Amino acid sequence: MSQILSRTRIQDIDALRGFALLGILVVNITFAASGFPIHVADDPAYQSSLDQAVHWVSATFVDMKFYLLFSFLFGYSFQLQLEAAQRAGAGFKPRMLRRLGGLFVIGVLHAIFLITGDILSVYALIGLILLAMRRVKDRTALIVAGAIYAYLFVSLGATALFLDTSAFLDPAGAVAAAQETSANLGGSFGDIIGEHVKALPVYGLSLLTVQGPTTLAAFLLGLVAGRRRLLANVTGKEAVLRRIQLVGFVVGITGGMIYASGGNGDTGAVLASVLTAPFLTAAYVATLLRMMHSDRGQDLRRVLAPAGQMALSNYLGQSVATMLVFTGIGFGLVGQVSPLETMGIAVAIFAVQVVLSHLWMSRYGYGPAEGVLRAITNATAPTWQRKV
Repeated sequence: MSQILSRTRIQDIDALRGFALLGILVVNITFAASGFPIHVADDPAYQSSLDQAVHWVSATFVDMKFYLLFSFLFGYSFQLQLEAAQRAGAGFKPRMLRRLGGLFVIGVLHAIFLITGDILSVYALIGLILLAMRRVKDRTALIVAGAIYAYLFVSLGATALFLDTSAFLDPAGAVAAAQETSANLGGSFGDIIGEHVKALPVYGLSLLTVQGPTTLAAFLLGLVAGRRRLLANVTGKEAVLRRIQLVGFVVGITGGMIYASGGNGDTGAVLASVLTAPFLTAAYVATLLRMMHSDRGQDLRRVLAPAGQMALSNYLGQSVATMLVFTGIGFGLVGQVSPLETMGIAVAIFAVQVVLSHLWMSRYGYGPAEGVLRAITNATAPTWQRKV
């Protein structure tokens, strides 16, 4: 019985990670489908009421939420990996450094060759901070996470109040640049790589100002949760889960609506999303945990868990799939797909990944990319531990 419960708890984490993958794909696919999101510009070809509604739904319920869940789970798993490496004896720090180094290299290759932007290289760099903070007390980790959000409140709030960002925006120039980017993404492999490289400085600025700090905060929260095994004894009946849902949905959806209603470059709207996104993310987690531990919802865990178990492979696979669908080396649909169709393609890609994940994990112990990263971590030849 204890083995069954232990496996269920592991599946909870994997299922949450699989759920996060879907949300991340819904966001990332927009950067593959068109050059306009890359330049924070509105595509004049898709301005119907339906197009606007899809953008509004995504901004309210998806944007800036799921990378936080992915980051929280990274911090949670990082703590478990640290403990496993320490139990293995001497040399745990070199093992973790090799793991982060391998993740960084994979992330850089991903950003250059597959899609605009990447989170893996960022995780590797911030993971170094997490490794350095591995001995801090829980209270210190929570204070640092809180301080990060206090900094964002002050910096983004001051920008919204005292800096007229519209003076720096050139809508016509952004549209022209977006059209050029779309044309290049529909061109040769060299054109595609050129666009990916060209976007790195802008993406880096975003990471420095918002996504990087919030990722570190989520890492730290995950680290503390991992130490306390907060996801290890969930039954789905905890009253705290209902309270998280109540507060999280009210605060998170309100902030998401403010963000969705703000225009491009609206720092106040971004601030509202940054401060409230963790609440909606927490509400999603509480809801999924309650569902997965209900009589009717157990199948949801079993469906999502294999996808989350090989999350790295699926994250990279999503970029390969969107590249084949939208860029010039595949079907070349960049700039030709509506927001609703783009979201539908994202759901279809994820559905295929769920099926493939079940097939792969029924035969092997690790996903394709996970096996490579594990080999780098252990300084051994890659192995996927074929199941019998």
